[in-house]
Amino acid sequence: MSFARPLLLLALAAIPLWLWVRARRLARAGGTRMSDVGPAVGPDGRAWLAHLPAALRGVCLGAWIVAAAGPRLGPGKAEFRSEGISIVLAVDISSSMLAEDFAPQNRVDVAKQTAIEFVRARRTDRIGLVTFAAQALTQVPITTDYTVLEQALVNLHVGILEDGTAIGTAIATSANRLRRSPDKSKVVVLLTDGENNRGTVDPRTAAQAAGAMGIRIYTIGVGTQGEAPVPTGQGLQGLRYQTLPVEIDEALLTDVARMTGGRYYRATDRASLRNIFREVDRLEKSTVQHEVYRQSDESYRWPVGLGLLVFALELVFAATLSVRVP
Repeated sequence: MSFARPLLLLALAAIPLWLWVRARRLARAGGTRMSDVGPAVGPDGRAWLAHLPAALRGVCLGAWIVAAAGPRLGPGKAEFRSEGISIVLAVDISSSMLAEDFAPQNRVDVAKQTAIEFVRARRTDRIGLVTFAAQALTQVPITTDYTVLEQALVNLHVGILEDGTAIGTAIATSANRLRRSPDKSKVVVLLTDGENNRGTVDPRTAAQAAGAMGIRIYTIGVGTQGEAPVPTGQGLQGLRYQTLPVEIDEALLTDVARMTGGRYYRATDRASLRNIFREVDRLEKSTVQHEVYRQSDESYRWPVGLGLLVFALELVFAATLSVRVP
């Protein structure tokens, strides 16, 4: 439990002081301020009933002071140390990712759904999201807020960037996001279905720089073997498709992975893509320290309610068993 205004709790020390001063004042007055409670309490006598209203008043004031201090259940911020890695998902969103060789869905939809499943299985790993076409864009910096990351994946669609495939730029952008990560294990999972044809950064040069920073790159070529229906333009009823050869620069993707200590995979259907993510899930883990912010529950109602109940009891006892002499 924590308090929004903890200094107010110092006022609790005034309650026993008030009770002591009151007792001393009554003692000097010879007890004439209170009636004889003997008839009310029976022949054995329980003189403590004369002091019960004051004690109840003290409990009431104490409860209300605690309520005013703003009690809260649950920490506002908690720090954890756990095992994990830092990962950047680099997803190709060029127009060719709309190819429908993963029927009944296209490549980008399958990539999104599989990546979401991967994120949902995380517990302590930091994950970021980079999308690329002719340029590369950081959608989500590395984080443990998986809800934000999942929503960003859901919102991914082809067309938000100029068309093309800038693999080198995507690697450089992803590596830059991981550069300051404190984790020993830093990984880029890059999904693409084409060849590097845009950008000013050479993919192999970018991979070499990433490897020097201790970043491993796992490359995934997304697409079936042979031919696939690929969008070639806009028709009267939507996209116009044409069956074209699937061209993935597997030599480049293999070199990029090898230069960083990673691996290259070929995903020809949804099942194989899911298996690839499962293999990445078995990567070496390292210690991660991160902060989780939680919404604290305001708990002032309980002490307020207790104070009201005790105050009501005080009024009852003061009017019956412990009556003041006018």
